[in-house]
Amino acid sequence: MGSYRFSQLDVFASGPLTGNPLAVVHDADGLTGEQMQTFARWTGLSETTFLLEPSQAGADYRVRIFTPTRELPFAGHPTLGSASAWLSTGRQPHQADRVVQQCGRGLVPVRVDGDRLAFAAPPLNRYEPVEEELLGRIARGFGLARADVLDARWLVNGPKWIGLRLASAEQVLGVQLDPAGLEGLDLGLVGPYPAGGEVQFEVRALLPGDMSEDPVTGSLNAGLAYWLMESGQAPVRYVAAQGARVGAAGRVHVEKQGDDLWIGGWVRSVVGGTVAL
Repeated sequence: MGSYRFSQLDVFASGPLTGNPLAVVHDADGLTGEQMQTFARWTGLSETTFLLEPSQAGADYRVRIFTPTRELPFAGHPTLGSASAWLSTGRQPHQADRVVQQCGRGLVPVRVDGDRLAFAAPPLNRYEPVEEELLGRIARGFGLARADVLDARWLVNGPKWIGLRLASAEQVLGVQLDPAGLEGLDLGLVGPYPAGGEVQFEVRALLPGDMSEDPVTGSLNAGLAYWLMESGQAPVRYVAAQGARVGAAGRVHVEKQGDDLWIGGWVRSVVGGTVAL
């Protein structure tokens, strides 16, 4: 059993303890994948990450990302939190204005502006309408009529998200999930707020069979942002809220610059120490 530096951070927060917690184990090259999965299950958080030496040219560090039940090739709030944790050790990235993360999806640039970080959304591996039979099953699991779902898309960028667009943020917040028959699906809901408010969209991420609802989800917001902008439903810069139904108050800042789509938010360190693994 070894001792490893440990950090726990609050990602996409709008204030103290309002975002999505992330556990990070530093210098974890000596751990096996089985040990990583066991610790991720023990933390009980939506994701736990393990920082490793990079193996790809241009990367500042490598990360492995685990939910309590599986490993992910990419996830958003673990990307921002891992970059912040890596920087907290005093290490310097190859480029002054950004950190480059190596993960299962390849290299992911992360812009750094104090406590606010933003990752460049990776391209979608699958972007197409959801099959009608599956969509009907999902709508029933959400207690929605099929007509309530204005549009639905596969938004696969690591996690295999299915996004559903509803008419309003109020409708998104009112959805109750019946997970029976939906186990193993990664489901996202989005609906707009009235114009002129602090935030423009409400987002929810529901993961039946893994965890009931994720507080704030970078990968889902990345997929939704591409879809909403491509379909003319969102401007090139907006803020999404997420987490209200689970006691969080996350804020995800989305901005398109040229061909790059940046997904950002505040990251704050909450716990630091060591862990015996």
